[in-house]
Amino acid sequence: MNLYRSLLWWLALAVLGAFAWSVFSQDLGDVVVRFRGLTYTTTLAYFVLAWGLAWFLIWALWWLLQLPLRAWRRHARQQARNRLVSGLEALHQGRWARAESLLAKAADDAELRTPALLGARRAAASHGDVEAAARHQAALLAHDHPAGVLEQATRLAELQRHDEVLEALSGLTGPLPPRALVLQAQAMAARGRAHEAQAQLNALRREQALPADQLSALELQLAAAALEQAPQADVLLQRWQAHPQRLQLAPSVADAFAHRAVALGLEAQGVQALADALDAQWEPAFVSRYGRLPVAREIARLPRAEAWMAAHANDPALLVALAQLCFQQQLWGKAEDYLHRALAQGAGAEAWEWLGHVWTAQNDSARAALAYANALRVSRDEPPLSLSGRTLREQIADQAVAEQRNEHGIPLLPR
Repeated sequence: MNLYRSLLWWLALAVLGAFAWSVFSQDLGDVVVRFRGLTYTTTLAYFVLAWGLAWFLIWALWWLLQLPLRAWRRHARQQARNRLVSGLEALHQGRWARAESLLAKAADDAELRTPALLGARRAAASHGDVEAAARHQAALLAHDHPAGVLEQATRLAELQRHDEVLEALSGLTGPLPPRALVLQAQAMAARGRAHEAQAQLNALRREQALPADQLSALELQLAAAALEQAPQADVLLQRWQAHPQRLQLAPSVADAFAHRAVALGLEAQGVQALADALDAQWEPAFVSRYGRLPVAREIARLPRAEAWMAAHANDPALLVALAQLCFQQQLWGKAEDYLHRALAQGAGAEAWEWLGHVWTAQNDSARAALAYANALRVSRDEPPLSLSGRTLREQIADQAVAEQRNEHGIPLLPR
């Protein structure tokens, strides 16, 4: 490519020379120069040639005079690059003092100042030199305002100072870089503006600012936060209906909607949404939250939860949730059976605590105290005390595992 460009340049010069000769060959012209009593006479062609030669000599002299300065600059730039490379290697190796020293010196080169100051600030912060870190940050802001603001916003986000993050990012002009968009979205969600932050998801996808799994997690986080922050029932319903079905069937989003709906008097819609999400995607952690929903009136949650027993009969979280729902309806015996079965299937301290609640409600203080003690022991990773009064048939029933079949009807071995 360079050879082709050079050839075009020389061809252009040849054409220009031929054109100049065709103009001057017919009449070379006369040029007369008088200076201090002396008279110089020559042709126009020679005068132009002499003028060009004089400028070439002046340029060549200037180029020769600058050679030492250019050599020194080239040496200084190479030395700065070597310091930058060595400083980044030291930063990666955890040699903070050496990294800061090398990177601070590399920052003397204007072309390398931004990455060098970024590394120097991180090195100073890593070995606890707050004053040096602040000095490098101030120099970065003075040299490269966007990079300095972005680094400052990152540091403030790590300190959970969300208002200051938003204030710092507001100083950037033009489209925000992908990293700034992520920081702004997270800060807005933390300050009760998750609904506004959701508008940035399309830009984050377009810029590929996060890996697909992290972007999906952020989308779920913002959707759940926007529902939790809804101030009124109509706003909550509007935001819920604006979400696509894949978000409505995500247990974490449906759980956020359910709890906010219960708080705003939309108990039936909240319970239905969480149950539908669990039908689509089974999550034991949210099954427990389904059983603990603080509804003011019963909305037939128990039959819906018992229907899940066909597919998840041995899930401890579901058994505990069923016990909680039975407890709310004062079905003490049924709640106790579910809790014994949950404990046999590996439930932890929560099941023992609810067993204590059940026995307390039946005025059985001795067994309730034992259940509460076991809840405390299990939470400390200590073995629980054995219960008395359970017959062999009841113990076998607790340990029994429901038969499970695949889509072809063939029984599966228990896990």
